[in-house]
Amino acid sequence: MEVKNREQGVTPKIWIYLMLLTLQYGAQPLLSKRFAGKDVIVTSSVLACEVAKVICALFLLAKEGPLRSFYRQWTLTGSLTASGLPAAIYALQNSLLQISYKNLDSLTFSMLNQTKLFFTALFMYLMLGQKQSVQQIGALVLLIIAALLISIGEGSGGSSGGANPDQVFFHGIVPILVASVLSGLASSLCQWASQVKKHSSYLMTVEMSFIGSLCLLASTYKSPDGQAFRQHGFFHGWTPFTLIPVLTNAIGGILVGLVTTHAGGVMKGFVIVSALLVTALLQFIFDGIPPSLYCLSAFPFVISSITIYQKHPYKVKEKES
Repeated sequence: MEVKNREQGVTPKIWIYLMLLTLQYGAQPLLSKRFAGKDVIVTSSVLACEVAKVICALFLLAKEGPLRSFYRQWTLTGSLTASGLPAAIYALQNSLLQISYKNLDSLTFSMLNQTKLFFTALFMYLMLGQKQSVQQIGALVLLIIAALLISIGEGSGGSSGGANPDQVFFHGIVPILVASVLSGLASSLCQWASQVKKHSSYLMTVEMSFIGSLCLLASTYKSPDGQAFRQHGFFHGWTPFTLIPVLTNAIGGILVGLVTTHAGGVMKGFVIVSALLVTALLQFIFDGIPPSLYCLSAFPFVISSITIYQKHPYKVKEKES
């Protein structure tokens, strides 16, 4: 059964969610690079983010009604069905993003991060039957061309800041592209849970954060991060400023849930264009780093892709409706 396309008739409330998510997406790479030092253990920042996300989600959930009423309706089977797999996927994705943050300049990271739109559209079609117009398919192809252009340029030694090309490719580009695939899959699963299973966005955030945290803690048993915990402690490399990217990332996670629930996963394409502009502007203002030649070359592809995608939605035929 095809799920109704929610990317039409966007309300002012949803536009607010989209604008806030745009600011978070655009600023997050710079905040993480500036305030989360290289000595901070990746898993510690991800776990702290999940805890902050749970606290925010519980507060917002309590504003919707008594928490006791949600608890009475809650079942373990329903929770695992709606949130279990997406939680595990997002936990892995967040770890990959943290690795990539530290090995790419902010604008390159943001542009490569936009390939999640292609994978979201793909999984939306495979899982929910949400089709794309011919123009939208062409727009997604443009997006992949942009990603390949950046990957080839950065991997061949054109990365900004004189970083090691191999480190940029294997610890920067590869993690962000894998994270984009995972993001598309998890976003589709979340939209399925919210629209088909009628699962609350805030409750789903709490469930996913809890399950994801358990997965991360289990992974520390033999992982390098687990060894680092035992050797240096959970908060190794932390400063009071490390809380800034942790909190903004947590808020962004809640906003993603709201946008996915009310507008659909692919609607986040609106966020992409503005986030790129925000990232480029902030990077130039605070770091004095102009966009690299490869980013400038790929930028028109990204802008054209998102513009075409938003202006030419799939039109449902009479037989399909």
